[in-house]
Amino acid sequence: MIVALEGILESRGVDSAVVRVGPVSLQVSVPNSALGRLGTAGDKVHLHTYLYLREDNVALYGFALPEELGLFKSLISVSGIGPKAALALLSTFSPDQLVSAIANGNIDLLSQVPGIGKKTAGHIVLELKGKLAKGMVEAVVPELRQQDADVVAALTSLGYSLKEATQAVSGLPNSQDIDLEERVRLALQHLASK
Repeated sequence: MIVALEGILESRGVDSAVVRVGPVSLQVSVPNSALGRLGTAGDKVHLHTYLYLREDNVALYGFALPEELGLFKSLISVSGIGPKAALALLSTFSPDQLVSAIANGNIDLLSQVPGIGKKTAGHIVLELKGKLAKGMVEAVVPELRQQDADVVAALTSLGYSLKEATQAVSGLPNSQDIDLEERVRLALQHLASK
């Protein structure tokens, strides 16, 4: 079993990287969050890996953080969730956001990830809610309140990616006195300033 690799980054793609380890170059599928941390071609990289073996498919998945690898393993243990869906979830959410969404049963937020419908999101929550490591759940950022989930839904309907929308919402003030329209306006200002 290949549990980690260290080598020189040769190239980065949309959802993968090629890493030279000695005389061998390996293509590793990675979430977008890990791609951003890899650096540029020629940089030394270290990835925690998972070797996925099936009759018709052999693939290597890499993660910058051990928490991402742990979540990936948990996600693919859910019936009906394959590596591509798990990678999509980890590309959209940080480990903290993903654990928080699962632990708090936020099916609406999870179902906004491409390829994850409400039924699949509900299945993920049902199977993983009690199985996530207690330390992971205690370490997460507070769950998005319903009004923040509504802001995320509004932003994604305007064409922003789920990742952009959740980042914009995380910067909003915690005041309960701000109505939905004002929260959307503040989130749009945050997105425009980037």
